[in-house]
Amino acid sequence: MATFSVLLLTASPPGHGEAGGAYLKIDGRESLLRAVEMFLNRDNVKQMQLVVPTATAEEAKRKYGANLGFSGVKLVAGGTKWIEQIQAGAKNISAECTHVIVHDAARPAVPYSDIESAMAAAESSDAVVLAAPIRTTLLEIDEGSSGLAYHLPSQFVQLQTPQIYSLKVLEQIAQSGKEPHASALKIVKGSPLNVRLATGADASFVRAMLNMLPKPKTRAASNPFDEAQW
Repeated sequence: MATFSVLLLTASPPGHGEAGGAYLKIDGRESLLRAVEMFLNRDNVKQMQLVVPTATAEEAKRKYGANLGFSGVKLVAGGTKWIEQIQAGAKNISAECTHVIVHDAARPAVPYSDIESAMAAAESSDAVVLAAPIRTTLLEIDEGSSGLAYHLPSQFVQLQTPQIYSLKVLEQIAQSGKEPHASALKIVKGSPLNVRLATGADASFVRAMLNMLPKPKTRAASNPFDEAQW
């Protein structure tokens, strides 16, 4: 049976512009805290780490240290880039974990069933990613915003997180600084409700979506953050 370590990253994934989405608030609570909640109360999750830029680590400790510590989440200082934060978290992976879940802390609205499906797929695959269908034709452009080509939506999917890697693959990513080739990925269909926060307008949109997501049946909450899982 697979056992999981969770790496929650506050850096933006490659190609997603400026960081900061993980700190946007939904009903007064940061996205990163809501992202933590999605992985609580799971018997197969043995470890959780939240990685923040080194320059803001002390501030993050003051703001979130008590909440994270109460939930058993370790706060880790890392770089400002996605791969740097993976490398920082990879140094602390528990020996009892067979797989590592890498999740963008700016995505606080992942359906519980999507996480379960990705975890199940990881039992037989070294690299699992969630991806949602694209529902409109894409237009390829050049640097001057001139159109180059049309692409049918059936040829592409939108890459999401969480992404799950075997411990061996995660270590390879950390050492090489590169993620696995696309051909090595097992794709699990994800919900279009799993969007990434970038602006305050996104936070309002996600607030509405959180009310649409079904909540799983869980055991009685053991701490204040266990009661809200999506």
